[in-house]
Amino acid sequence: MSSGRPVTDAVTSARMARQRRTGTAPETALRGELHRRGLRYFVDRAPLPGLRRRADLVFPRRKVAVYVDGCFWHRCPEHATYPKNNAEWWAEKLAGNVARDRDTDARLTAAGWLVVRVWEHENSVAAADRVQSALSGR
Repeated sequence: MSSGRPVTDAVTSARMARQRRTGTAPETALRGELHRRGLRYFVDRAPLPGLRRRADLVFPRRKVAVYVDGCFWHRCPEHATYPKNNAEWWAEKLAGNVARDRDTDARLTAAGWLVVRVWEHENSVAAADRVQSALSGR
């Protein structure tokens, strides 16, 4: 029974298992800055019922969803890296992540939501400024 995933060595497998899905340093820095400004939000929540894609921060009354995207996992134009081992599998995996991101953006926009995407390398104060601006425009 194969899950379709390539075989990886134990060191790589252990490193990948340590990757956090929520509560990353960039996410907690942004949350802290927004909280300091008096903004309140939900964490790790699906903006739409039935949509199995969770936003990092959700402001439901204003219909704003914030995603803090990792440079590797979401192919940051500045910092994306491309693994050499199992390169074809990783190319498909990462392209699928980006396609899912665009689909999520389109679904939320169609439902009247505003999506704010923040890269993990962005300064938390500048990112909070963008989120606050998006909220004040709603």
